[in-house]
Amino acid sequence: MKSILVTGSAGFMGRALTHRLAEAGKRVIEFDLEQGDLSKPGSLDMLADEKPDHVYHLAGKTFVPDSWNNPSAFYQANVMGTVNVLEFCRQTGARLTFVSSYLYGEPDYLPIDENHPLKSYNPYSHTKLLAESACRFYADNYKIPITILRPFNAYGPGQPGQFLISEIIGKALNPAIPVIEVMDLRPKRDYVYIDDIVQALMLTMHAPVGIFNIGSGISISVEEIIKQTLKIAGIQKEYRAKGNFRPNEILDLYADIRKARAELGWQPVVSFEAGLENCVLSNHSKH
Repeated sequence: MKSILVTGSAGFMGRALTHRLAEAGKRVIEFDLEQGDLSKPGSLDMLADEKPDHVYHLAGKTFVPDSWNNPSAFYQANVMGTVNVLEFCRQTGARLTFVSSYLYGEPDYLPIDENHPLKSYNPYSHTKLLAESACRFYADNYKIPITILRPFNAYGPGQPGQFLISEIIGKALNPAIPVIEVMDLRPKRDYVYIDDIVQALMLTMHAPVGIFNIGSGISISVEEIIKQTLKIAGIQKEYRAKGNFRPNEILDLYADIRKARAELGWQPVVSFEAGLENCVLSNHSKH
């Protein structure tokens, strides 16, 4: 039985992945905040004897607004945490799947492929860019087999409430909120469902090394999300933009996923309508 280490196993993506790995009969070694601080050197030393065949590095800080308020904590967690995982892989010979992020900033062209120029447009994306650079250095110089996934906008049941889709569903289903207010109705993003991301992660266990966009290949606006949420929930409610638009807001982006299709044998199977319905029903069941 293969032994797999998952960092960030208690997070949104980590929970879904560890569940799927266990279903597939893998022995899962979990590492999260309870086990220690990944940004400290040697934090994984106690797991060296477990000799995992594969490491999924999902741990890190993710909420972009927080990265502006406390950038140092993001550099510690996301850059040094990744370097310590790379050191662990160097010492144990494990393969690595690193979960990166959208790193393309304002798109130069659409759809966005993996060769698009990289741009760090907030501290969070800069930490992911630096972490990717460390991965490439270790792959080149220490011959560690590394696969990097760049998920676009992940969503699904159980995502923390501060993320857009969770926030919209919460406002739509809360009878105490008469009007759904958002920053801006216009921005369109590429939303990829958690089960599809987990499937991509599973495929990297035996995949060729490389960098892969993980997205749906289509973009959906904030206004469309609100309309679909209300329709699924069977609710009529007003909605509006507050009008305080973010500077340098990107109004449209979506992924070119041909490389993942060709080399990973992956493609998304959950439509946005079906994924959003799962999120709404999951939220309904909590109330």
